[in-house]
Parts: sequence; structure tokens; C-alpha cells
Amino acid sequence: MKTKKSIGVWMDHSIARLIEFTIEPMQIRNIESTFTHEIRSESIEKSEKHMHNKEQGEQLEYYHKILKGIINYDQVLLFGPTDAKNELRTILKADHAFDNITIEILQTDKMSENQLLAFVRKHFAEHQKL
Repeated sequence: MKTKKSIGVWMDHSIARLIEFTIEPMQIRNIESTFTHEIRSESIEKSEKHMHNKEQGEQLEYYHKILKGIINYDQVLLFGPTDAKNELRTILKADHAFDNITIEILQTDKMSENQLLAFVRKHFAEHQKL
């Protein structure tokens, strides 16, 4: 039986923390959105429409960076405190490259690095037993 490659992604609209489930010490890799508070302020000064378009483009770019980080996994756990995980799931469902990937979503609060690692370890260890 082939071992499934699993990854957890804690995310909000500004940062995604990717944690691969491994036997070795797990590592966290960050992907950050380039749409910062400063860019938002500059865009608002130009116009509300310009700010909205800029924000949508930057968010889409951010989500596509995450997609590249999870494409080679069999199981993906998206979790975090905001709706960003649901927005990403919508993009994943539209992309047929992710049709054979199991995607789960859980609502969580902010977590420390140790809490993130323990959460991903516990989640996938329980699912590997099934």
C-alpha cells in the first residue's frame, strides 16, 4: 500500500503556513500575500475600484503560490481563522489537477509554531490509521 503524502496549510488572507506530515522533524514553510496594508492604503488613495482590483489580483497570485505548494500531495488539510481557506477550496475545485486530492477544511484559531506542528501531526496520524 502506497503511503499518502499529506500536508497541512494554516492560512489567513496574509500568510499561509505549509506543514508537510513526515516522520522526520516537520518543518513550516511560509507563503505570504504581497497585498500589504501599505499597498491597500496607496490603492485606496487612488480609488476604491482600483484598490479592489489590485486586492483581487494579489489574492489570486497568493492562492496560486499555495496551489503550487500543495499540488504533489494526496491529502490537504486547510485550516485557520478566516474564510481564506474556503476561498482557496473554491479555486481548488475549479482546477482539475486537484481532482484526486483529498481536501479537508477545519476552522481554528491562531496557533503557535508548536501548536501548528502538533495539530497537523495529530490530524494526519489519526487519518493514517483508518
